[in-house]
Amino acid sequence: MLSEPRAGRLAAWGNALLAGLVSPDDAVLAIVGEDAVHRVEGLPGESAPVGLSLALGRLRALGVTGLRVALPAPGHPLGLSGPPEFNARALEAEEAVICHGGALGLVPEVYEAGPEGDVHVEVVWHCLPVREAPPADVPSLGEAERELAEALREATEVLTRLDVAGSGPVAEAAIDAYRARAERGREVLAPGYPGRAVRVLELAQRVGVLISVAYDNGHGGAVSASEMAARAEVLRPVERTARRAQVAAYNSVVEERERGMR
Repeated sequence: MLSEPRAGRLAAWGNALLAGLVSPDDAVLAIVGEDAVHRVEGLPGESAPVGLSLALGRLRALGVTGLRVALPAPGHPLGLSGPPEFNARALEAEEAVICHGGALGLVPEVYEAGPEGDVHVEVVWHCLPVREAPPADVPSLGEAERELAEALREATEVLTRLDVAGSGPVAEAAIDAYRARAERGREVLAPGYPGRAVRVLELAQRVGVLISVAYDNGHGGAVSASEMAARAEVLRPVERTARRAQVAAYNSVVEERERGMR
């Protein structure tokens, strides 16, 4: 939850490109981020992997009008609509992009390449058929914002009760990393997104930081296995709420466009 999903970058900047709000070069630069290169494999009409710029143009030609994000987890197919083969692959990657209007989906596969000391990341997006149906369990922005406010209170209370908030320099570093991201949070979502979507995404990332602190940075006050299990049980629905809010924020442009066409 601390890092922005690659599916989020692809959907956000892909939507901006499809809407004519950014150039192909700017969109590709933002999507690739700190990775070395992204390619798309299995695109209809292409026999070999192609670059992002060509792929996004081809998707537009195939009738794609928007991109949605899915962030599934075991037992929670968030944002998916099938078929089972695509869902399984998306669940393994824990993220995917669903093409609205094209019955296609994209699942990333991440590779590390290069010699020791100079390793870089390459991403291949596998293009697969999807079922055109409403995505699973995605709230509206308004619902997500309300749920997140309550989830943040719950997460903070749990961390305080378990003494995780004071768990040392590693936890402090995690909070500092969140603050650094918040400083540039307006760059996360691409042009064309409503301000409310930016707020919801920033809050979801903040909740994600608190969850990561609770899970990853020492036992705090939970010294027994039963207490640690209880912590996980309490934080699991909070983490689910944060993922649902992320998806709602990334998908808000497509949802607003659909409402306007009804």
